[in-house]
Amino acid sequence: MNIGKFFLSLTAAICLLSPATIAQTIDQCLTTKDRSSLLEFSEGLLSFSDNAPGGKNCAIIVDERQSFQQIEGFGFAMTGGSAGHLMSMDKESRTRLLNQLFGRKSSEAGINYIRLTIGASDMNAFVFSYDDIPAGETDFALKHFNLSQDLNDVIPVMKEVLSIAPDIKIMASPWSAPVWMKEGGDVRGGKLRKDCYGVYADYMVKYVQEMGKQGIRIDALTVQNEPLNNRNTPSMPWSPQDQAEFVGQHLGPKLQAAGLDTKIIIFDHNCDRPDYPLTTLLDKDADRYVSGIAYHHYMGDMSAMGHTHMARPDKDIYFTEQMTTERPGSPEINIAPSVKRLIVDVMRNWSRNSILWNLANNSMNDPHTDNGGCSMCQGAITIDNGKLTSLNIAYYVIAHISQFVPDGSVRIFSTGEDDPAISMSEDEQNPGVFRSVYISSSQVLPNVAFKTPEGKIVLLVANTKSGRETITIQYKGRYATQTLESGAVCTFIW
Repeated sequence: MNIGKFFLSLTAAICLLSPATIAQTIDQCLTTKDRSSLLEFSEGLLSFSDNAPGGKNCAIIVDERQSFQQIEGFGFAMTGGSAGHLMSMDKESRTRLLNQLFGRKSSEAGINYIRLTIGASDMNAFVFSYDDIPAGETDFALKHFNLSQDLNDVIPVMKEVLSIAPDIKIMASPWSAPVWMKEGGDVRGGKLRKDCYGVYADYMVKYVQEMGKQGIRIDALTVQNEPLNNRNTPSMPWSPQDQAEFVGQHLGPKLQAAGLDTKIIIFDHNCDRPDYPLTTLLDKDADRYVSGIAYHHYMGDMSAMGHTHMARPDKDIYFTEQMTTERPGSPEINIAPSVKRLIVDVMRNWSRNSILWNLANNSMNDPHTDNGGCSMCQGAITIDNGKLTSLNIAYYVIAHISQFVPDGSVRIFSTGEDDPAISMSEDEQNPGVFRSVYISSSQVLPNVAFKTPEGKIVLLVANTKSGRETITIQYKGRYATQTLESGAVCTFIW
């Protein structure tokens, strides 16, 4: 054998396979408005090329050198009602469904964040706390504390979830303290009594400890669900100053003394009141213990989260609740606006997660409490009489991102709708000569991009426009194009 010729041939083969000439393929996951595609995965359907496409549309430039917040996950609230419906299923069906929801294999949703309720929420059939005692009595030593109803539904379901997704992030939020700790003695409204600040902090610490004994690690606590809403059953209002006192002088020190690293998250309410958490953080004792700020989006503008980050970039932002619904049996799924609002806008405003409300209901949106419980809150899945009957819009919104963007991913730069852009066009008088043109608004489709711990790039795009749109993705000076029908959502992975 001629060794010289062999090495020449080998060198030529290596040159032919150089990075500049290898076609970098792109996988995609597609949902269309007419439901003809629902999370339809295609492997290697697109590829990047060196040729810039023609047309007037600006490209979505993806640049991993510019990074923003670390991502913790995407998911739902596991209310007592949700867990109760799951427990109504036979073991085999429930296991199959939980794997579909929380597994990370192909075609599984990979949900990686859960929000639990500390005691009952308004999506329980009845109200309870972990220290319910007869009227007129008190229990400052918490001798009667027990995990109560959660032992029947939430805890067994979460143990199954953790067997599938052992690293899932878990946040917990209270709707109310036990009635005996409150002014007025009513589970609906009524502030926490000042003399009960210490014992309520003990109550929350004990919850974290007892859940830990069950193998359920609580990563973060919010101080109160919707502290400016006293119309839910249950509910409990807080002023920002009172929340600061509770965190700074009671909850923070007691968590620390117990050796717990559970994060404290404040506010947990709507985007119309960013002044609330910023006021709480003016208290230096509270500021010391607060890790982050949580938002809902039933009122206000999503940009409030970005403004809060601007004011306090040292505090993490979380998006902890939003209901999104559709008409049962609708022939169309209006997913694009929901993906824009609940994933794209949430992520572009610095949130580390997106949690929707809530995981499971039946077709009547039950259970919920009377006198303030949500009668219109559709679950991400519908379970009737122990049988899964539908996957709803909230499921598809989260699954479009949760299965591709695990904990530890980082949001990276991608061209936004209102970002400026540079366009190249050929000079009419001088063919072959190109001019650069500054465009004040790119008007690209709503999108957000991430880099995963494995080094994959994930780009989520929603076509919220009224017609079919051809998009161009630009990555490291190479290009790929795809056409999306109006109302379609596509996740691109490479």
